[in-house]
Amino acid sequence: MSKVAVVGGGAAGMFAAIAAAGCGHQVELYEKNEKLGKKIYITGKGRCNLTNRCDMDTLFDSVCRNRKFLYSAFYGFTTQDAIDFFEGCGMKTKTERGNRVFPVSDHSSDVIGALAGELKRRRAVIHLRTEVKELLLEPGPEALEQEKEQRKGQKEERKPEKKRRECGRVRGIRLADGTEVLADAVIVATGGLSYPSTGSTGDGYRFAKEAGHTVTELSPSLVPLTVQEEDAKEMQGLSLKNVQVSVRDGKKLLYEAFGEMMFTHFGVTGPLILSASSLIQKNLKAHPLQMRIDLKPALTEEQLDARILREFEQNKNRQFKNILGALFPAKMIPVMIRRSGIEPEKAVHDISREERQALIHAAKEFGLTITGLRGYQEAVITRGGVSVKEIRPATMESKLVRGLYFAGEVLDLDAVTGGFNLQIAWSTGYAAGNGIDGAQAGAV
Repeated sequence: MSKVAVVGGGAAGMFAAIAAAGCGHQVELYEKNEKLGKKIYITGKGRCNLTNRCDMDTLFDSVCRNRKFLYSAFYGFTTQDAIDFFEGCGMKTKTERGNRVFPVSDHSSDVIGALAGELKRRRAVIHLRTEVKELLLEPGPEALEQEKEQRKGQKEERKPEKKRRECGRVRGIRLADGTEVLADAVIVATGGLSYPSTGSTGDGYRFAKEAGHTVTELSPSLVPLTVQEEDAKEMQGLSLKNVQVSVRDGKKLLYEAFGEMMFTHFGVTGPLILSASSLIQKNLKAHPLQMRIDLKPALTEEQLDARILREFEQNKNRQFKNILGALFPAKMIPVMIRRSGIEPEKAVHDISREERQALIHAAKEFGLTITGLRGYQEAVITRGGVSVKEIRPATMESKLVRGLYFAGEVLDLDAVTGGFNLQIAWSTGYAAGNGIDGAQAGAV
């Protein structure tokens, strides 16, 4: 039996602790907040989309970065395993549109309660309001040799500039009050930088760097987008369902999907937009991108024209501005009038075919110019993190420091919306907890 210190009481940290305790290890979990799972509590607008009941191909396709790295983790703990785990804890689940899985209660607190209950059952020790300041690292042979050379007065320039210092192994953690806690293994599951109010302040990236790891470029992801047009602000609060959104960089299609979105005072948000943000970042750094919203994706242009003609025929003596309520939400009507170029007071029977075609174009290709991303305070996850090239995919153990493991958002892994990012947390947490000292996978 090994003593395991888990740093971070979020999704990945709690699940890693559960898995490690299930293997018979003595587990102590350290969380700087006053309670476990603060970020879980606010996910899915408080409902917690905990995974996705999809096939493996869809699961891998939903990962934006380093999906091959997750092969062992995803097959080691699948989406069905996650559902079975929570059902086994007495928390009933339900599957909604897009195979998204939620607690039947629609309360994310039930997810946290299931995890906390399992931690207690497996006798993991929880330390709340306890901040970890640094890892205790034991230098490896290479580091000791470098120190010996320096003492002999050899010049630093003679060493290869990019040669990585290996720290040997981890021997524990140091708390904010200076207390040293010795451990045979340490699992870092501190999350990223998103939603800093939940305690995600990037501590894990600092720990990784101090241990010699590479941390890739960080940016907010699954985040609302800012747009150039004032139309968005005018329609602030308007939610659209069953629309098709596409984003292009010139002629190149970067993203296209069907679902829900919402206008805000700065731009756009909602499930479609958050997923788009994770796939367009590289291109958006170079220049603004063009978004197109198909407000009527179920209808072809010819079918929409026929629908509009029926509306016009039934209201041919009314003013144009007064008949659009059957076609568009009230907040959108002034914008659609402007974009169609049709005079609002014009009688319907006087509207030409060309003007009608302009209205169809405005509905089928509602254009917006994407100018940027919102910040970490609104991001669901962080893009970037500890380089997976330096992590063993089957166990999540560092290749540089023995006994040091990473799990969850702190790693350079991210996915689109739909429960996939929490599945990454469950699967990598499970792999880390079961990978300690080569332990055999325990039942979760």
